[in-house]
Amino acid sequence: MVSSPAIVLNTALDQCGMRVSPEIVEDVLKRFENAGILAYRFFKWAEKQRNYEHSIRAYHTMIESLAKTRQYQIMWDLVNAMRNKRMLNVETFCIMMRKYARAQKVEEAVYTFNVMEKYDVQPNLAALNGLLSALCKSKNVRKAQEIFDSMKDRFIPDSKTYSILLEGWGKDPNLPKAREIFREMIDVGCNPDIVTYGIMVDILCKAGRVDEALGIVKGMDYRVCQPTSFIYSVLVHTYGVENRIEDAVDTFMEMERNGIHADAALYNALIGAFCKANKFKNVYRVLNEMGSKSVKPNSRTCNIVLNGLIGRGKTDEAFKVFRRMIKVCEPDADTYTMMIKMFCERGELEMAFKVWKYMKLKQFIPSMHTFSVLINGLCDKGNVTEACVLLEEMLEKGIQPSNVTFESCYRPPFGDLEYKVPALFLALKTKLILVTFEGIGCVSYVLVICSAI
Repeated sequence: MVSSPAIVLNTALDQCGMRVSPEIVEDVLKRFENAGILAYRFFKWAEKQRNYEHSIRAYHTMIESLAKTRQYQIMWDLVNAMRNKRMLNVETFCIMMRKYARAQKVEEAVYTFNVMEKYDVQPNLAALNGLLSALCKSKNVRKAQEIFDSMKDRFIPDSKTYSILLEGWGKDPNLPKAREIFREMIDVGCNPDIVTYGIMVDILCKAGRVDEALGIVKGMDYRVCQPTSFIYSVLVHTYGVENRIEDAVDTFMEMERNGIHADAALYNALIGAFCKANKFKNVYRVLNEMGSKSVKPNSRTCNIVLNGLIGRGKTDEAFKVFRRMIKVCEPDADTYTMMIKMFCERGELEMAFKVWKYMKLKQFIPSMHTFSVLINGLCDKGNVTEACVLLEEMLEKGIQPSNVTFESCYRPPFGDLEYKVPALFLALKTKLILVTFEGIGCVSYVLVICSAI
């Protein structure tokens, strides 16, 4: 259908008898947002239907779709059509700036901002924030800073503006520049909000400056801006990483004294601190407290405990915790992968397959990493036949294995060819495996297998 000419597609749509509405068109465009030209053909067909006009949302969805597939000329054609209908707004340009920045087309993103007035849309602070956010999220914070410095007299920055730059420098990472932005914000009389404080605390903690972060928290005006559970969770997590378990507990207790209710993320931070300190009795006390306070553990909770136990060699206890936790929370890909890897490393492939079958029973689709762990575990034990069966299943699900996983199934000796060859050709047929493997050895394996048919 993707390769169908426009006439064929239009005929098929005409014959289906569908009556279009804004809701239907928006839904179809959203479902085909990665289809680019195919979505555009539907868009053009829909606009010709009787008693129908595209909504602004339909135009925006189509613009996003075209930008994803880098059909920029058609995208601007739509912008011109919207201008003729007086439908353009700031959001239209923010979408384009975001898409250009994501594609690392920085100059095009800036150009889009600069031509807003030519399209009869007055640029405002929301548009500037949109441009700065797009640049910072695409790791172009220096360009964002340059634009901010040149425009801060034209637009009065708000807390969101400074938060965007602060987060950008934090991810760079550039702690001195982040500090400079935070100080400038305060100096010009723009009061940080809870988002700004949260970003600054996170930046400092990731830089190993937890005491400085704590100073910022203590300097907050609690009457206007009270620390959130997120801020406390960042502090507790960082104390745990630094093995400052008493400080982690004290911070948690202070939060409770301030009347802030802990959420799962904060409990996870405390559990992580106890796991790192090898205090698993405390871990179980915290889990029980979560239950008594009706805070439901999540897959992250489970993974933190399992990772801590397995890292300490407490694999039997880890399996007990796994069996207990799956009754109260849904495991994720990391949970299953962790358990399967643990059993493979213990040489207990039967138990690894039990976890695998339970995962399938719960209709959870294995990730590439989960497949790889079990396939590699089977190959290490010489069970290449079963490994190849799994590889074939992996390929049929459209999941691309890594070269390492692929090589582990096809390294010499070349036994079980009746299983290896179908999986290999399925890989080549579906074009999921690059034929240009690194190293002449792997290419030789492929050639030998092919010649053995």
